[in-house]
Amino acid sequence: MELQMQGCPCCWNKRLFAWLLSTGNASYEKLVCDRKRNLFGNLHGDVLEIGPGTGANFPYYPKDMRWIGIEPNPYMHPYLQKEAEKVGLNNVDVRTISAERLEAEDNSVDAVVSTLVLCSVPDLKATLQEILRVLKPGGRFLFIEHVAAPKGTWLRRVQEGVRPVWKFLADGCEPARETWIALENAGFEHLDYERFEPSIPIVTPHISGVGIKKC
Repeated sequence: MELQMQGCPCCWNKRLFAWLLSTGNASYEKLVCDRKRNLFGNLHGDVLEIGPGTGANFPYYPKDMRWIGIEPNPYMHPYLQKEAEKVGLNNVDVRTISAERLEAEDNSVDAVVSTLVLCSVPDLKATLQEILRVLKPGGRFLFIEHVAAPKGTWLRRVQEGVRPVWKFLADGCEPARETWIALENAGFEHLDYERFEPSIPIVTPHISGVGIKKC
């Protein structure tokens, strides 16, 4: 795995976020581990993951697939390397690029994975179009994402109120993003998702599901 440790020394929030993910994922994984096993257990071929962070999904992946990670925060990369070695995932390729412009050929990957990432991409519509572009016909987009609480609720007001500070500390995360609307309008031939509410503050409810590209 080639590490690209580019980034300014003053980006302490990105360093901090990488460290927090590396030390604080265990409690969250207990809430979603069954969903991840069901979603990721039968992946195969070329799999592209957007925003893999510190590699929280690695334990759920089959070891014989080829994994490409799009992680623009370079401070995540050492954690990714360590986790990949820990679980025995050898065929990995980490790239420090934007999700809006994926370095992959059209119709070239079997699946794209996104977990708690679509909240932070600067251009959600462009990201979803890139996902569709690189997927093979019939390829799957697998996702678990936190989304905005219903309008008018106390939680929605909190999400909107903390947005500026939260976005800075959490590497661009938008706690009140209506991601499901963008997914429904993206152009997948088939989109199946369900809503669930893990017992965590601010970044709830969640949606999880699969989008399938037209054959």
